[in-house]
Amino acid sequence: MDPFVNATLKIDGSKSNGAQLFRINCAGCHGISAQGLVGPNLRSISDRNKDSKLIKQIVSGKTPPMPSFEMDPKSMADLLSYLHSLK
Repeated sequence: MDPFVNATLKIDGSKSNGAQLFRINCAGCHGISAQGLVGPNLRSISDRNKDSKLIKQIVSGKTPPMPSFEMDPKSMADLLSYLHSLK
């Protein structure tokens, strides 16, 4: 498995830090409550995709117009924690 993915999955992320990262970096396209705008609805995204797939999507930006994001494993773990909370 990818070393970045492995490092991220070993960290317990902070939902509140992840929420702040989401508001700064993601809400413009996915909506303030992740309801979807230019980008897709992210509600229950962790029920539809494995964490490793979500991490790879976020850092690669392979689905235009999604940009790629460079972040450290702790920040990625925080964002994942927030994404898990979206229901």
